[in-house]
Amino acid sequence: MPGTPNTPGTPEAVPGSTGIRGPVRGTAPVPLSVLDLATVGSGFTATDALRTSVEIARTAETRGYHRMWVAEHHSMPGVASSSPAVILAHLAAHTRTLRLGSGGVMLPNHAPLVIAEQFGTLEALAPGRIDLGLGRAPGTDGATAAALRRSDRLHEGADEFPQQLAELSRFLDDDFPSPHRYARIHAIPGPIQGSSPGGVQSAARPTIWLLGSSGFSAQLAGALGLPFSFAHHFSAANTVPALALYRDSFRPSEFLDRPYASIGVSALAADDPEQARRQVLSGALSMLRLRTGRPGLVPTPEEAAAYEFSAAEAEFVESWMVNIIHGDPRTVRTGLDELVARTGADELVITANAHTPAARLRSYELIADAYEFPKDVAAG
Repeated sequence: MPGTPNTPGTPEAVPGSTGIRGPVRGTAPVPLSVLDLATVGSGFTATDALRTSVEIARTAETRGYHRMWVAEHHSMPGVASSSPAVILAHLAAHTRTLRLGSGGVMLPNHAPLVIAEQFGTLEALAPGRIDLGLGRAPGTDGATAAALRRSDRLHEGADEFPQQLAELSRFLDDDFPSPHRYARIHAIPGPIQGSSPGGVQSAARPTIWLLGSSGFSAQLAGALGLPFSFAHHFSAANTVPALALYRDSFRPSEFLDRPYASIGVSALAADDPEQARRQVLSGALSMLRLRTGRPGLVPTPEEAAAYEFSAAEAEFVESWMVNIIHGDPRTVRTGLDELVARTGADELVITANAHTPAARLRSYELIADAYEFPKDVAAG
């Protein structure tokens, strides 16, 4: 059943599937995880945002969230997660058991060998705890994507995603066939060190996930037998069709013997429902500005409350906020339960976008309390 703890015979027992399926805590319907965007609010610095990310990681680990992901974004003043591998190394140094990963790294922006080296290094730093979630979108606007890739052929990069993924997988496994031009190139840290004289093979490699907001990655993840995570938090209308496509396309693999799908969901719990709405409105105004070519820091709740929205802007904001589960802890719990029932998701990856760092942190505590998570998993 979705969300059951690791037992022999589940996908977790399949070689190479480390950490895909997590334990269900308290009264939650499925494992709960965290997606942190390191949002930078007006009046705060990137240092403040990243310090809060560390506190969220510690809280997630203590309370029993399964994993914490960070996502690659570029040229967005209100998001400090342009370098997932760097942030993950920092989070690994401040945690002991929490799974950490990318949700995701945008594969067309990078050479596959570079990603294999970065995440091989993370696996060496935090053995058995690293997820490599991959997306095919640029994570930014077209001009920034061109600057990242040193090319204007953006659509070509997305179209080549399956080939790039295959290349990355071979670097991680160090199994290019001998005629291949990369057969003598090795991603280090990686398997070649274990097969060298005197070497000891690492027990694990980063677990690959495919991420998406449409059907392309859903179908590819299913065909390859990989876990899939759908971006419900910004493409809610496509969630159910994409998950159905993933399940229909699924073929058992060395990683999974049956489908495993998580969904990213925006949720913000606060002691006072009005406080939650004020923080969510700040995030909605920030998204409105981003979508209209005016990216900036996340505005304060006061600025958002005083903003005079045009009719078109108000329509966008309301349509954006309707997919954010927010309010007091009981309301958020009910919303999350209903989302799982409607989608059949195997895991929820919760992102708490807010102007105020303390509000992000408090939300994860309140959601854990609402589901009766232990106060300290290690002590339990």
